[in-house]
Amino acid sequence: MKIINKTYLLVTILIVAAVINLTLLYQREQMDNSESYSIIKVGDLKVQTESISGLAVSTANGNVEDKDNLNSEIENVDSILVMLKNGGVIKGQTIQKIPLAVTSNYNKVITSWNTYKEKALNVEKTSVFDKEATNAMNYVLQKNSELVLSTNSLSKELSELGRDYNRHKEIAKELEKSSKEIGQLTLLISIGEEENAQEKLKKERLGFEVSLRKLLGISTKELDVESIGQKHEVLIQIPRENSNELRKLDPLWEALQSKINILEERALLSPNFDLAKKEMKSEKIVLFSEIDNLLNSWNAQIAHKDNQEQVIVEILLIIDIGIFFLVLYVIRESLLPLRLITNALSGIKEGAYGEKIKYTKADEIGELVNTFNIMSDTIKEKEEETKKTEIAKDEFLAMITHELKTPLVPIQGYADILLSEHLGKLTDKQKERIEIIKSSSETLLSLISDLLDAQKLELGQLKMRKENINIKDTITHAIETFLPQAQKNKIEIISNIADFSIEHDPARIKQVITNLIKNSLNVVKPEKGKIEISMKNMPQEIQISVKDNGIGIPLNKQGDLFKKFYQVDASLTREKGGSGLGLSICKGIMENHGGVITVKSTPNQETVFTFTLPKKVESGKSPIGLA
Repeated sequence: MKIINKTYLLVTILIVAAVINLTLLYQREQMDNSESYSIIKVGDLKVQTESISGLAVSTANGNVEDKDNLNSEIENVDSILVMLKNGGVIKGQTIQKIPLAVTSNYNKVITSWNTYKEKALNVEKTSVFDKEATNAMNYVLQKNSELVLSTNSLSKELSELGRDYNRHKEIAKELEKSSKEIGQLTLLISIGEEENAQEKLKKERLGFEVSLRKLLGISTKELDVESIGQKHEVLIQIPRENSNELRKLDPLWEALQSKINILEERALLSPNFDLAKKEMKSEKIVLFSEIDNLLNSWNAQIAHKDNQEQVIVEILLIIDIGIFFLVLYVIRESLLPLRLITNALSGIKEGAYGEKIKYTKADEIGELVNTFNIMSDTIKEKEEETKKTEIAKDEFLAMITHELKTPLVPIQGYADILLSEHLGKLTDKQKERIEIIKSSSETLLSLISDLLDAQKLELGQLKMRKENINIKDTITHAIETFLPQAQKNKIEIISNIADFSIEHDPARIKQVITNLIKNSLNVVKPEKGKIEISMKNMPQEIQISVKDNGIGIPLNKQGDLFKKFYQVDASLTREKGGSGLGLSICKGIMENHGGVITVKSTPNQETVFTFTLPKKVESGKSPIGLA
């Protein structure tokens, strides 16, 4: 089976397992969401039950507007219980029906709810209050503020009396406090806190009666003063002018006392309502208990189911991981032969053409190996053909340059003899023509020399004859060649080269300097031109720069400047003469010296060529073509 087919098969299995796993996880999440919502709604039943209790009592108290709210809450609970049994949707949220395992708990909730609902409706229909007790309570609540004010005024009135009336003042304060307590207890009775409130009210009423009689000078012997922690006392008479508030208080208390007696003896709530309310409360407790049991059972069922689903998910996850690593193994085993191909390609890169790879499997790698072996044979054949062609080309070029150079030497020699007039006088016109012959032969000879040097550089055959001599002498000899031309065109050549001995081939370095100065002479303007040769002594090398104020070199052409046959301005090259090989040869010469040559130019301002000569060649590195 092909690698791609194996991979597709395993990846498909992996995807299928992953999809199943994700589907289960999604379904589980959806189920969890609906179950969680369902459980929340079950929990809400307790809140709604409390609300129903309050609404039932409120309706019984005469709040007619709460009757509709009561019926609505009951219908809502009925609807939720039906949905829990059959499933449904509330406000876009799914209600999950109860599991079969908790059906018995659900049925108990239904039974308890129906009983509670009956009791709540019974409370709603039962009369709440005893009429006579209610009237008495309303009267007491209405008159209690007058009682508080009256006792307060009494305290102020008695405060003007002397120390003989200190006990009277204390009793007045007790009356003031007791009047407030009577009002609070009556209020508690009105809101249903009847049991303890009635007993406390009875004691407060008796205490108030005893205290009031003491101030009025009336006997308290028929009253049970010991039951409230008091004793019988006989106080001196209060002066009439200081008993106005006391006389007002007496009839007010007589009217209130009769009503308070009713509240002490009769319950505010009717016995039937109280019974109905207690029955509703009792059933509410039972309903809450059944709801809690349902919630506990359901949560336990969910936990059990979650454990089972978790095991399934973990198993599928293990399968996914196993298949994933199996895919990786298959891919790894299938791609291991690529290392053989990589090694073989590295061999070809290093020149080991014709290398073969052994691989027998009929898969994509096998096809690639067969193609590689064919390619390797083809490259080897082409390389051998190329070598033969290069050898033939080199031999031809060497022969041509030699054959072209040989006849130029006598042409130059005879031109010099004619110009020296050893063979007779020459006219000016004859001298001019011979000068043209000599100049043309020199140009042709320079071109041939450049071609020959370029070919030797390419083949690594350009010989360097290095000597440890003064670099200043080498550069000075190169400059002297151009001084006549520079003086003729009024171009300034400045040399700032210090005496320094360094290993170099003087002829080749002179060739570099000569080429750079010649290029500068061609681009600077007569009478304004300036060429400066300078040197920097660096720790590891020396840097020699040739700077001119000529036309400069465009930035986009500076990168190709050292390529063979590259010409920045072809028209200028044709006008001044040149092969386009000079800078390429200079680069090769500097590399053979272990240095570099660079250019930095600003158009219409200046151009600076810089080359370096290392002070000592690093061990293990030998320049190409050293003699």
